[in-house]
Amino acid sequence: MSKQYILSFDQGTTSSRSVLYDLSRQQIGMESVALTPIYPNPGWVEHDPYELLNSQIDSARLLLAKFNIAARDILSIGITNQRETTIVWDKLTGKPIYNAIVWQDTRTSEFCQNLIKDGLADVLLEKTGLMVDSYFSATKIHWILQHVPDALQKAKDGELLFGTVDSWLLWNLTNGEVHATDVSNASRTMLFNISSLAWDEGLLNLFEIPATMLPVVKGTADNYGFVKAKLFGSEIPVNAIVGDQQAALFGQLCFKPGEVKNTYGTGCFMLMNTGNKLVRSNAGLISTIAWKIGDTVCYALEGSIFIGGAVIQWLRDELEMLQTAAESEKLAKTVNDTNGVYLVPAFSGLGAPYWNMDARGVLCGLTRGAKRAHIVRAALESIAYQTKDVLNAMIKDSGLLLNTLKVDGGAAENDFLMQFQANVLHASVIRPTQIESTARGAMLLAGVQAQSWSVDELKDMKEDLHMFRSDMDDAKRRQLYAGWKEAVEMTIRNNK
Repeated sequence: MSKQYILSFDQGTTSSRSVLYDLSRQQIGMESVALTPIYPNPGWVEHDPYELLNSQIDSARLLLAKFNIAARDILSIGITNQRETTIVWDKLTGKPIYNAIVWQDTRTSEFCQNLIKDGLADVLLEKTGLMVDSYFSATKIHWILQHVPDALQKAKDGELLFGTVDSWLLWNLTNGEVHATDVSNASRTMLFNISSLAWDEGLLNLFEIPATMLPVVKGTADNYGFVKAKLFGSEIPVNAIVGDQQAALFGQLCFKPGEVKNTYGTGCFMLMNTGNKLVRSNAGLISTIAWKIGDTVCYALEGSIFIGGAVIQWLRDELEMLQTAAESEKLAKTVNDTNGVYLVPAFSGLGAPYWNMDARGVLCGLTRGAKRAHIVRAALESIAYQTKDVLNAMIKDSGLLLNTLKVDGGAAENDFLMQFQANVLHASVIRPTQIESTARGAMLLAGVQAQSWSVDELKDMKEDLHMFRSDMDDAKRRQLYAGWKEAVEMTIRNNK
């Protein structure tokens, strides 16, 4: 009998990755295909939906070919994806009627402000756990239906389908047989009632979205049909779908209420497991569904930082201050501090805990002595400061004193950033050797559904970890953070 594997599809904002694991849960290999974002107007961010699909398929084919593994040896596929990104396509032709509108896109911010002015923020928060923000899917769907010719009428006639990226992938992988999503992705649309676990008729009416557009909502570990044999040579069952940040929470083994992880990707996303209790935030966080396995629903508190590792990509690609993202660590270490420079990367507004859609980035504290290294260091430090903002809110909401933070994602490989993060938090930062927690979470969930292991077995998993401990004195920590808060106030004040 040939060896069996589990394959994770990790469709992200900057790349599509496929990651292969054996049944001892060890990573065998990974292949990645980069994506080309589209910026039609300031604040607008789009993807070609076919590029999302084809890059995911291509990465999987490259991976299987590299290790000479046949599709029949893949026991299960788990899909994890960038959340909130919105695709609307024709039910009959399968063709998108508009580009995918990415989660970072802010074109609907004025519409969101009008919802707030109309007093609807509390209603939306109560039903969905979400702040009114252009970040989420509902206003993006509304925009497409209002701006693409004949779209609204076609939607009313039952001719259009909506999906976040997971649904778009699944619909195509199953050749249009399955239109579904999981509770974690549904909870990010601003259309899903996270208490009743159902699409909310009142919200659909509010956003003028016909219910016929929506996917069936299933458990996170569940049977989602089969990837057609024409794609990889044999049919492969899809046994898990999960939003990328919830996948990372599961991949970091944060199974107990109060456990927290932060993923340092394009943005930064901190989640706290709150168990079967739906915790409402009073400090600017959102309540969301982490996963559903069988009849058990797990909730989480989340703080979303829109610009994390993307600030380093900006330094590299737009300002050309870096040749590679990895160079940022070496350059930051050439100076002892930022020389008073602060960078607030509000390129897509400010997320948690501020939720200011109109804020724009600020670089302040510049003097004649400011050098490239100071700006690069300030950019890295901005990621740590934003994380502290969110963690402070999480502590306020939960009442728990958190002295450890589990981390993952590409930017978590930066030792300078992780040490500064520990310093500014006055906490221990724990980084696993297997840094790809998102793909691992999808794999672990798929394995649960495929009955390769149980959640109880996963609780006993042993991991290789690297720990960063705080070595900064309290006075310095308070001084630096006070400067950051002043810079954020300047950002918000300048954009009122």
